[in-house]
Amino acid sequence: MTIEIIDELRGKDAADLKDDSLPDELRGKTPEELQTFVEVLDAHLRSIHQTDEGELRDKTPDEEKAFAYGLAVRAKAMAKLEEHRNIAEIFRRKPASVQRVMDNIKYGQDDPLSDVRRLTPTEARERALRRLDDRASTSHMSPEQKTEVEKQLRRDPDIARRILVTENEDYRNAWMKLVTNPNAQMVLSNEERDAIRAYEEYRAMAEWTTTAGGFGIPVFIDPSIILTAQETDNPFLTLARQVTVNTNQWKGVSSAGVTWAFQTEAAATTDNAPTLAQPSVTVHMARGFIPYSIEVGQDYPSFASEMAALLAAGYDELLVDKFTRGSGSGEPFGILTALSANTNVRVTVTTSGTIGTPDPYKVWAALPQKYRRRAAWLMSVNVNNAIRQLGTSTQFHAYTVNLEEQWLNALMNKPVAESPYMPDSTTSTSATIGLAVVGDFQNYVIARRGGMNVELVPTLFDVTNNRPTGQRGWFAYARIGGNSVNDLGFRLLVNT
Repeated sequence: MTIEIIDELRGKDAADLKDDSLPDELRGKTPEELQTFVEVLDAHLRSIHQTDEGELRDKTPDEEKAFAYGLAVRAKAMAKLEEHRNIAEIFRRKPASVQRVMDNIKYGQDDPLSDVRRLTPTEARERALRRLDDRASTSHMSPEQKTEVEKQLRRDPDIARRILVTENEDYRNAWMKLVTNPNAQMVLSNEERDAIRAYEEYRAMAEWTTTAGGFGIPVFIDPSIILTAQETDNPFLTLARQVTVNTNQWKGVSSAGVTWAFQTEAAATTDNAPTLAQPSVTVHMARGFIPYSIEVGQDYPSFASEMAALLAAGYDELLVDKFTRGSGSGEPFGILTALSANTNVRVTVTTSGTIGTPDPYKVWAALPQKYRRRAAWLMSVNVNNAIRQLGTSTQFHAYTVNLEEQWLNALMNKPVAESPYMPDSTTSTSATIGLAVVGDFQNYVIARRGGMNVELVPTLFDVTNNRPTGQRGWFAYARIGGNSVNDLGFRLLVNT
């Protein structure tokens, strides 16, 4: 490095340096490389100026020229480093205004109408995460909901893109108008029309909606994405595996694995090719309809947001029900339905009609070790209460929690979730009664096709005389399905 710098300085004149120009020696260097250059240059300049013993040297004309040039180059290098330090300090603090301008320059962050279809998954995810951090947009969300949204958008770039086109003030205002007023198109501002057009362009590429005219609920109030009651009310949406599809069915690949064996020297190997299977999850249509009078739509404050909350609650309740006990015919295949039909995963209680102290141990031991690592329990509150009462004066190991606790949150150090649609009966001897499920719920797949959409039905008619009733209606729909793709990843505690 020193020899290279000597060669670069030799024969150059400081008078040739312009005040506003950067010497060739400093071009194309990173801050770290520039710092190293200055350190080496300092050593070289010292060797010209002093001897090894510290005495001042008499410089030759060429050395005087090189020394002066080196000092001039060093001054410009230090000025460049100082400029970098000042800018780096600004970046380190990252005031919101600076960050916003940087995002706008790089991504068009402040422009909700930018073409999100052309963003890479990483760019879409980063921009959506910044939108999630906006307190003005997410003040109504609990920390758990924000965590769930973040988890989903990191996993699914399409959710990130939907956030970018729907989570802005213009789209929210347009959505509220369009779902309450059939003539809203006439009164939308130019910005609101552009926001709706941006959503329609995005939907044409990614949302896969089968009917036209629907308006997607903004993600931060969309129950099909943010999982409004996700903490304990809907355990499936936190425990199960979730995938996005662009057809009416998700298809996977499963295998029991490859069986190895020790073999003798020079013997022909055996065929250990695995047997492959293809589990599938069919997507079904869930619908909700809210009729309302014109007067209510005009006079009810915050009517649109209130109705959105009702739709969210109804949709969430439907999902808990069907993911638990759905028949699979025109609706999701419930985990209880799937496991009840598979005798290989059923574990009977010790005494029919009664949950006894050995039963939690029995069903836990029946679950294969590889599924115990990420296992969770699912049961009703009645079964949970029965397990809480197993401890007695002679069964100390069975004590869990007392009456001060409202729920047994952990069993075998694994989380316990509640479904109100799991059987409550602990006294029935029917073989069809599944008392508790334990297993790795990543083996239960929830497949969704896009988020929830809402359409305004502008006029409702009387079914007898076909005359207008002075009512309108919200028609909401979402396509979603669920099924166990590996029953062996669970165990079901049953009576007989």
